[in-house]
Amino acid sequence: MNVLGYKRENGTVGFRNYVLILPSVSCANKVAEEIADGIEGVVAIPHQCGCGQLGEDREQTTRVLVNIAANPNVAAVVVVGLGCEGIPADLLGDKISSFKKPVEIVVIQKEGGSLRAIEKGRRLALKMVENSSKIKREPVSISEITLGLKCGGSDSFSGISANPVLGFAVDSLIAQGGRAVLTEISEIIGAEHILAKRAANEIVKKRILEVVTRFEKKAISYGVDIRGTQPSPGNIRGGLTTIEEKSIGSIIKSGTTPIREVVEYGEIPREKGVVLMNGPAYEPHSLAGLLATGVQIIAFTTGRGNPCGTAIAPVIKISSNTRLYERMNDNIDFNAGVVVSGEETFQQAGQRLLNLILNVASGEMTKAEILKDNAFDIWRLGTSI
Repeated sequence: MNVLGYKRENGTVGFRNYVLILPSVSCANKVAEEIADGIEGVVAIPHQCGCGQLGEDREQTTRVLVNIAANPNVAAVVVVGLGCEGIPADLLGDKISSFKKPVEIVVIQKEGGSLRAIEKGRRLALKMVENSSKIKREPVSISEITLGLKCGGSDSFSGISANPVLGFAVDSLIAQGGRAVLTEISEIIGAEHILAKRAANEIVKKRILEVVTRFEKKAISYGVDIRGTQPSPGNIRGGLTTIEEKSIGSIIKSGTTPIREVVEYGEIPREKGVVLMNGPAYEPHSLAGLLATGVQIIAFTTGRGNPCGTAIAPVIKISSNTRLYERMNDNIDFNAGVVVSGEETFQQAGQRLLNLILNVASGEMTKAEILKDNAFDIWRLGTSI
């Protein structure tokens, strides 16, 4: 089965074709946004990192910025730096170029201020758009899809409608050679033993238990009750009562096939099939990490409603109930509530969702894309210095 995608020089396949304006540090956010403003096909991803970071925290931020630029949906990159930041623009540019991506550097201090930097950046971006527009979609295998899995604002229906329907679609994608990336480790707590039974081997099993235990210990170290964060107030109002109940419903969205690999936050997987990424559930952090793994499309289930999207990958919103689908129709792409009402079986709804994923891969826009929603923030491992 084929979809239409953009073949990259490094052998990867994108399903969008963006020029990315990437600030190396938060001080360059405004200039990056001004460069992207008003140019079709150009997007910026402002963030709050890039300086005052040490050790593994700095290393993780560097990895995420580089790997987001390497995402197959990105055709070319302009890195915008200030000139004195802890993660220099030149460093990012060198690492990004190793992925055979066209990359240019703009440094605000070197250019003599914001206005000159914006002028240079816009000239570079326009040239990149001109070049990237010559890349045309062509038929590629469905196996080229890496699908990010996310849920947010879950309710009591999520674990019996939206998540199992998505799980069916994931199983179908994996059967045809694709990849899916599961994350949100805090929403696996209490169900890690179930997920560990799906490990492809003992190494993966140990890694699953390790990352969940690490997350749980971190939560315990604060000495406060996790309830009210997991499950959230909205989850509780939606009918979820415990983290175990939420977790059991959450992991169903990854389907039933073996977990092939466990990666750290924003790390690019090597294996096909279902991959687990270490990372939090908070939407901007989770979405940023998924983008850095290389997902080209994200499937996002919700029972309460959630508008979050990303700048470089389409996000498909899947409602767990029909009432939400009707109430927030400007945000929701797919209604899994038909399973609850008995209008469709899991298999019928799952196949319909898979068809939507394939259509989105080939260019159909999602609601979050149309609204240009961009929820992006990099998960921090340490304090600022």
